[in-house]
Amino acid sequence: MNYEPPDLREFTELRRGLPVVAAVMLVVAPVLPMWHIAVDAVQYPDTTLHLHLHAYPFIGGDYEEMAALNHYIGFYYPDPGLWQPNYDPHPYAVDVPEWSLGPFAFAAVAAAGLFVAFAPDTDRLKRGLTYQLVGSITVLTVMLADIQYRLYQAGHNLDPDAPVMGVDGFTPPLWGSYEVANITSRSRFGAGAYLTGLAIGLLVVAFYYRDTPTTFGDLPDRVSGRIDGAREWLDENTVGDDEWEEGDDQRSRDERDRDDRSGPGPSGGD
Repeated sequence: MNYEPPDLREFTELRRGLPVVAAVMLVVAPVLPMWHIAVDAVQYPDTTLHLHLHAYPFIGGDYEEMAALNHYIGFYYPDPGLWQPNYDPHPYAVDVPEWSLGPFAFAAVAAAGLFVAFAPDTDRLKRGLTYQLVGSITVLTVMLADIQYRLYQAGHNLDPDAPVMGVDGFTPPLWGSYEVANITSRSRFGAGAYLTGLAIGLLVVAFYYRDTPTTFGDLPDRVSGRIDGAREWLDENTVGDDEWEEGDDQRSRDERDRDDRSGPGPSGGD
């Protein structure tokens, strides 16, 4: 059976066009920082150090200064093994070979999006959108879980010969603050991670509209209609101030009626 590509006009439909846009975002995302860490330390009282980590073995920012700080507690940048990073891995560093595979994972998810967008018919397109969304979320969830596990490994396998002894094991969070040996760090996602999240959001929208030929031009009216519908629902299901006051007055009257019916209690005597 010969493959017949969809007409170009079909890519104005959300279910075909959005996977293409998402694929472009997923190709660009690894170029941008995925993770950002801001560090305050007594050794640098007048400045905050910044680290930028990518989806491939590259660390930007003040990574040399941070490496010197981490050396005191025996915490080292990971060793990707398969891909030479822009720093020299310490012999005691945790091996993280999957870090080298990050760009390929993003490229695979992006390629899958293009493959789905060029499905020859609607039935295959709808099935492809389902598989694409589930697969993309699964891949990214596994990546996040793996990163958190490797952070746990690095924080609980400190160099026993480090200058500062007695530091308890710790797990740096993907998002949040933590303090180790007078070094305060604040982690958050970088631009690449946000772009990845936006790409997944576009795939969700494409999946939502998989059964309809809704186009990009139709989207403003669709969104406006949803907003108007939500407002109408709120108006119908929200109790106004006057209704609350009327309800309070009625409850007060009911309570007084019950008190009047019950009357005074019996008085006791010797």
